[in-house]
Amino acid sequence: MTASAKITYTSASGDLEEFHRAFDVALETIRSAAGRRYPCYIGGEAVETAAEPVESRSPIDTSLVLGRFAAAGAAEVDRAVAAARGARQDWARLPWRERLALLRRAAELVRERKYELAALMSLEVGKSRLEAMGDAEESADLIDYYCAQVGDAGGFIRPMERITPVERNTDVLRPYGVFACIAPFNFPLALSAGMSSAALAAGNTVVYKPAEDTPLTGLRLYEVYRDAGLPPGVFNFVVGRREEIGDALWKHPGVDGVVFTGSKAVGMRIHAGLGAGFIKPCLLELGGKNAAIVMPTADLDAAAEGVMRSAFSLQNQKCSATSRVYVHRGVATPFVDLLVEKTRAIRMGDPSERDVFFGPVINQRAVERFERAVRQARTEGSVLLGGERLRGGAFDRGHFVAPTVARLPLESSLFREELFVPLLVVGEVSSLDQAIAESNAVEYGLTAGIFSGVAAEVERFFDEVEAGVCYANKRTGATTGAWPGAQAFCGWKGSGSTGKGGCGPYYVAQFTREQSRTVIEG
Repeated sequence: MTASAKITYTSASGDLEEFHRAFDVALETIRSAAGRRYPCYIGGEAVETAAEPVESRSPIDTSLVLGRFAAAGAAEVDRAVAAARGARQDWARLPWRERLALLRRAAELVRERKYELAALMSLEVGKSRLEAMGDAEESADLIDYYCAQVGDAGGFIRPMERITPVERNTDVLRPYGVFACIAPFNFPLALSAGMSSAALAAGNTVVYKPAEDTPLTGLRLYEVYRDAGLPPGVFNFVVGRREEIGDALWKHPGVDGVVFTGSKAVGMRIHAGLGAGFIKPCLLELGGKNAAIVMPTADLDAAAEGVMRSAFSLQNQKCSATSRVYVHRGVATPFVDLLVEKTRAIRMGDPSERDVFFGPVINQRAVERFERAVRQARTEGSVLLGGERLRGGAFDRGHFVAPTVARLPLESSLFREELFVPLLVVGEVSSLDQAIAESNAVEYGLTAGIFSGVAAEVERFFDEVEAGVCYANKRTGATTGAWPGAQAFCGWKGSGSTGKGGCGPYYVAQFTREQSRTVIEG
């Protein structure tokens, strides 16, 4: 593709033939390096361990081992935190323009390497080509956007009012010190780069743990920061099993703050656990159970397309994915017919192949969760499409289940439970009042969407729905597609902890604490 070409989660520009040719080359590069052993990197040094390695296996073909990683334990966590603490003062004292220059170089490197990064994520996560490239592009844009927040604020240094003629007052936002950055599997580059670059831009150092399912993408982020010139110890990379190092990292007394994306259960445990001693910053994005509302005046084709794309891109393994629909009973039958028709037309298979939209779920646990939910759906209502594990040929080599649409009574717990599998539940409502009430009757509040031709209904939806990211009449994704600088990604209620989200203008400042400085002159 040309230098100006770009792919997001909902749009593509440039020569797609060139894109696919370059993607094919990158896939071969990734496959040719499969099976290698990799260390952790702490204080700029490669660190091996004697523990059973963590394997990265492709969910597309579980016989494909992309890499084997030295598994960190408590000792390596101690060492990584010590390295981050040792580097924190020099990094914080580095003039902010120099700090941002290094991070902007990291963004440039992501763009230079985006094909190999995207090809890797396609194989390691099961992303489609366009979804994987969107992840890579977003990573670079996030780094640049967060650097701009620091630059636009003059390094977070602000002259203040004088109370007397002899005093000079300055307000400064200072880094906390060391942040633990714990990332999920579903956006292994974008979320990792976003969380870590915000912490780094603010002057903190980082101990980074990628998801257990996606360590190789995490390693590539470490290499980007290293090659951009970040000093040793500023960004430390440790791979480990969640039960062995997860708690050890966020509970470590040398950690000054935590940024985490993952499940609500884990996030709430981290939030509660950080309250001992003194309060530490805890930035959490904790998933969602996102609703789309379809009203009688909606463009039903756009609504069905938007819901299908948002529900089944990345196999519903997005915290922003549409997982429940409240459709007015007056248009329920034609809407559901269109939704099933569009879902049936999805091309399923190996998502690293050209034009495949729907791939595998991440692991066997997700398959089992899908199967349990489908059994419940069959008991409580009707499964209109899907509901089975995909079999035959390439499907037998990976974690493939069918995109599934179920029509259920509103009382079903499947309208409230976050599943992270490709099961979309549809319920009928009689009014906008009921639709909004049902949308809000969950513990999550991340994204939401409405399809309506009445402006007053859209405005009322925005005013009353309890979600941080809201869309109206979005054919390209009913509840998905947020992008840095365009849509702040802020979770309400059980979906977040701070009230100010990533991709938005207030994110980086949350990695700082305020200091007032008064100097008496003369």
